[in-house]
Amino acid sequence: MTTFESLGLQENLLKAVTDLGFVNPTPIQEKAIPVLLGGDRDFVGLAQTGTGKTAAFGLPLLHQLDLKVRQPQGLILCPTRELCLQITNDLKNFSKYLGEVGIVAVYGGTAIGLQLRELKRGAHIVVATPGRLLDIIERGAINFDNVRYAILDEADEMLNMGFQEDINSILSNTPESKTTWLFSATMPAEVRRIAKNYMEDPFELTVGSKNSGNVNIEHEYYVVRPRDKYAALKRIVDFNPEIFGIIFTRTKIESQEIAESLIRDGYNADALHGDLTQQQRDKVMKRFREKSIQVLVATDVAARGIDVDNVTHVINYELPDDVENYTHRSGRTARAGRSGVSIAIIGGRDIGKIRQIERVLGKKFVKAEVPDGFAVCEKQLFALVHKVHNVTVNEEQIDPYLGRIYEEFADLSKEDLIRRFASLEFNEFLEYYENAPDLNVKEERRGDENSMSNRFSGKFTRLFINLGSVDNFTRGDMLRFLCDNTGLRGNKIGRIDLKGVYSFFEVENDVVEKVQQSFTKVEYNGRSVRIETSQDGDKRKSGGSGYRSYGDKPRKTWSGSEDGGFRPRREFSKSGSGGGFRSKRS
Repeated sequence: MTTFESLGLQENLLKAVTDLGFVNPTPIQEKAIPVLLGGDRDFVGLAQTGTGKTAAFGLPLLHQLDLKVRQPQGLILCPTRELCLQITNDLKNFSKYLGEVGIVAVYGGTAIGLQLRELKRGAHIVVATPGRLLDIIERGAINFDNVRYAILDEADEMLNMGFQEDINSILSNTPESKTTWLFSATMPAEVRRIAKNYMEDPFELTVGSKNSGNVNIEHEYYVVRPRDKYAALKRIVDFNPEIFGIIFTRTKIESQEIAESLIRDGYNADALHGDLTQQQRDKVMKRFREKSIQVLVATDVAARGIDVDNVTHVINYELPDDVENYTHRSGRTARAGRSGVSIAIIGGRDIGKIRQIERVLGKKFVKAEVPDGFAVCEKQLFALVHKVHNVTVNEEQIDPYLGRIYEEFADLSKEDLIRRFASLEFNEFLEYYENAPDLNVKEERRGDENSMSNRFSGKFTRLFINLGSVDNFTRGDMLRFLCDNTGLRGNKIGRIDLKGVYSFFEVENDVVEKVQQSFTKVEYNGRSVRIETSQDGDKRKSGGSGYRSYGDKPRKTWSGSEDGGFRPRREFSKSGSGGGFRSKRS
């Protein structure tokens, strides 16, 4: 088996690698490092997230630095602040025995003055996000004359985020004689174009199939009604007591709403999105790395570069539009050879997306059932039992109290004590999940009014309503409002697209007329409620009638406790320790 010693790295780097606990290189490291140590060959490396790309380019770069030249010799571009800081931290760990190596992180969202001072003191390597680096270049505060290596990490994501022109501008300020290394999880046409424009006969290396996911990741999906998504999310989290995961959403508002709802319902959760300040983001990430947060709710952009060990689950609350984004999301788990689970909570209309992802990844998804209340209770009970069995007893601290404890339990047998101990926690979960409904959608059911067949066949009409988030509606509120005023059951209503001062919703074709008639005399806060087909609504919206989308305007959240209306009341374990995940309640 290949070892780091056999790759040709200098002794001081090997010592640091050993300190970090690395013994055998990952496939991308094993194949890339010998090529990059040559120093004069452009390089394209395709490998999924979590495969060790930072060490694959970081170790050869550090190996070839001339520490006597206190000028940037290596430039690393990456898409996000989190990834920028992660790379910087890794490089500092790798270089701790090399001497004084200047490694400066340059990223937006924080004061530029400190970064300028660090650059002025001298840097051998600059790790940067494109926008902030362009700002520094325009100030004339950096000199790239000595850059020998330009490295583009997560190149596909930088292009997805619209950094094409920024990358071109930055690379045009570097010497033509430099060597360019490009690392990416996928190879779309735009990335191929960069390789063609800035590289000469690059060495290309692909580890695993293009667009393929990590082989250690299991992929599951759950089909539920739109109104049951949040309840299904809680049920899935409850069924995995030792979960340490990331929940992905499409929008910043949604990530904040879900995180707030989870916190209100007693879970150790927090949100990570672009509206947070850098100080807030750093605080959230610190808590997540320390496992005081067990579920992090994040957008794709914010979660880019999260390199946290032991993430057990990735949950897609909404599927991304691109298969590449799904690959990146799922790659947050099963890192460094570990295993993990990627879950998608979908409606019936998203099954086609699952099939598309399966074809691209070459992997089959498992259709799972949202567990019932009894299964969740059983899982939580034995997680608690396992935790108690393995708890470390602090003999010195507990000893003064044992006499009184033994006296209190003197009239109980061992069996009685175990039964009471188990019931103390089990009874609460039994109450919480008492009469909890089945959240699963039965795709195969035919001929009954609860069948979802109309949704699968697309027999829905999209309608416009002149109410939205500025009226303090969430999707759950809107669903309830529509049902209350039309007398329809929720299964007749499909996707709800909430905007600022208006919204769109879908209903089955056979009830469109009933919905419109139901709202002919309805008012909300003194304003007549108007229902139209979406085509008419779109014309009004775009035809100067005064509609505006308020986008990220904060709004009231709805906890959506569709799982029977029960609330958790107290914790099952200390945060992050497994065997429970709820924050302590008084």
